[in-house]
Amino acid sequence: MRGVLRLAVTVTAVVCAAATAEVGLPAVAQAAPSRSATPSQAARAPAGVVAAAGELINARTGQHLWSLEPGVELPIASITKLMTALVVLSDGDLNRQITVTQAAETYAADNGAGSAHLIPGDVLTTRQLLEAMLLPSGADAAYLLAHAYGPWRLFVRKMNRMAARLGLTHTHFANFDGLPWPTEYSTYSTARDVIRLGAAVMRHSLLRSIVSRRHFRLRATRRHHAYRWANTDRLLFRYKGAIGIKTGFTSAAGYCLLFEARRDGKKLMGVVLDSTNTDAYLRFTVAVRLLNWGFRQLK
Repeated sequence: MRGVLRLAVTVTAVVCAAATAEVGLPAVAQAAPSRSATPSQAARAPAGVVAAAGELINARTGQHLWSLEPGVELPIASITKLMTALVVLSDGDLNRQITVTQAAETYAADNGAGSAHLIPGDVLTTRQLLEAMLLPSGADAAYLLAHAYGPWRLFVRKMNRMAARLGLTHTHFANFDGLPWPTEYSTYSTARDVIRLGAAVMRHSLLRSIVSRRHFRLRATRRHHAYRWANTDRLLFRYKGAIGIKTGFTSAAGYCLLFEARRDGKKLMGVVLDSTNTDAYLRFTVAVRLLNWGFRQLK
């Protein structure tokens, strides 16, 4: 059923794109207003948004500024790793020593997943593995954390319990990294739930610090090699005031982005889910359009 819903909202985006192209604009879809939008909200909806679902809020007040299919359940890919990070933080012991295993590297490679390219035999702390998981979106780091704080099936149960506590009523986690197993739609959420997840993440100073970094360098010691990880969130490199939060991609989820930015004392948080599955950079362009539009609404 979720696959059918995804197809329906994606078709809506494609139809909107065709209509936009007819009036001489770039082949970028204007998002249809959410079903709950009033006529006045529809009239001032941001232009040039390509997504199957999305939402934008005033992050300081929680006011909803715009949404597109905010309650539709869709896969969220590596945005899942934010919940992994929250569960690890709730368990504590950030200085815990975790040995990199060949199994973790094989897991990332076999699934064609994002990787921190950790070296088996290295010993890293939980804190360092959080950097490795959230910046380069390392499935190898997520694997190590879930197993160290698990076993992994227990860890995933903790993820779902925390989702319930946070009020994510349309979210389910089948694994610790958002990869499409056991099926493409086993892990899913909604734009509105993802915003709630993002708000929970940004309440933690450590996670705020990590997701806002463009790069992280770890010098070599007797226990591990040197590493340098770049953030997959290109919005941090191209939008002044961007402070995170997380990218995601699978063929089923498409290109996703949960983002936050601040300007002149104002702060916005937004998400776009399935902003095509062919153009990795379009989600960042869409985020820029949403942020520029949103900050204008707050003036």
